[in-house]
Amino acid sequence: MKLTVIGGGGVRSMFLAKSLARKATSLGITELCFMDNNPKKLSIYGEMARKVASIIEPDLKFSLTTDAVEAVTDADYVITTIRVGEDDMRVKDERIALDHGVIGQETTGVAGFSFAMRSIPALIEYCELIKKYSKPSVKVFNFTNPAGIVSQALREAGYHFTFGICDAPSGMLAQFKKIYGKEDSTIEGEISGLNHCSFFTSIKLDGEEIIPKIINDPRAYVDTDIRYFEKDLLLEKGYVPNEYLYYYFYADNALKNIQSSTETRGELIARVNRNMTAELSKIDVNKDFGKALEIYEKWYGVRDGSYMANETGIKRNYEWKFDIYGGGDDGYAGVAIRYIEIVNEDKVEDMVLCVPNGDAIPYLDLSDVVEVTATVSKRGVVPHRFGYLGAYEVDLLQRVKEYERLGARAILNRDRALALKALSIHPLMVVEGAENNILEAYIEHNKEYCEGWK
Repeated sequence: MKLTVIGGGGVRSMFLAKSLARKATSLGITELCFMDNNPKKLSIYGEMARKVASIIEPDLKFSLTTDAVEAVTDADYVITTIRVGEDDMRVKDERIALDHGVIGQETTGVAGFSFAMRSIPALIEYCELIKKYSKPSVKVFNFTNPAGIVSQALREAGYHFTFGICDAPSGMLAQFKKIYGKEDSTIEGEISGLNHCSFFTSIKLDGEEIIPKIINDPRAYVDTDIRYFEKDLLLEKGYVPNEYLYYYFYADNALKNIQSSTETRGELIARVNRNMTAELSKIDVNKDFGKALEIYEKWYGVRDGSYMANETGIKRNYEWKFDIYGGGDDGYAGVAIRYIEIVNEDKVEDMVLCVPNGDAIPYLDLSDVVEVTATVSKRGVVPHRFGYLGAYEVDLLQRVKEYERLGARAILNRDRALALKALSIHPLMVVEGAENNILEAYIEHNKEYCEGWK
């Protein structure tokens, strides 16, 4: 089995390589191919990924390439994790929105529209190559942000072999398991909503419902990502929210915190990645892997520890290390691995995916891509059915989904009118009339990547 990663020169490539190499034998993966169109990053982060894989599974064939056709040829599975325009474009995406008094977060905020203007055309090109050169049964797991609007666009364009994936749901479950579980404990969650706009309506540890325990436990507000929410709010709601709901629940605070910070999240990541890459460029990451790992841990620890800190004023409180041999949460690789395991072993199990709604969420359209718990088997993916959470939640999901639906169609068709309508209904577009100037700024900003807007 061949598994390809498009965007294999990203700074998180070692995470993917570790998780996939650990499971390679049991999954039947014989070949990993990491592709990136940035040869410098591939020679650093791709090489570090290859080194990690070789330590864990020496017999695994692992190739690096800048050739997309070579990468996808005969692939059984493809993971896409690309950043078109790289960090500097993200910085401008977010700053343009902030300059107009609007939250500029790259997935939940309107800056995600600009990112999607680049992501969607690039992914369509890759999907066309995958259709032509990969195995007929190929499945694509898209981790490229903003996953909600991107996944919607790929399905609208007819690429039904694609699934959106995110590591936020599995990451949060792993945090709860760490507090309450044992190594052999099983934790499962029922999640309903959209990417970065979803709600755990049930979390069971070894079959026991633990949401009330979580909401009432002071440790959860220190050691998990519900630290961003007030206990009274969660007691009222009765569910566990995705951490990105912070931007909706506390929009005024988020905007003020971002505006008063010395740098945006995008600027922080750009600085961290720039400094890390500069230091790693001075050494041979293969010959001096120990030193390379030391540099990586130093800089990635800054990035991880500052997650959502500017927006919330709350920092994570642990030392970050990359453990080559350790288990634990496999991030977004774990989502892909879980799917492959289920299909390979002919199981019928539940997992969280971004898939067409069907009748899962009754107040959204059948073709809307949603992020929900679904039953997966060789025969396909069947989303679970969910009821109404509450008036606020229904309104929020309907507005965010309409933004994603219209935004995806606008980008696919380069349609200004649709884009303007999409941005105008975004829940975080709080400045009246700002969508006009923001859209024009984004079209100009992205003209190198997507011309022909009408």
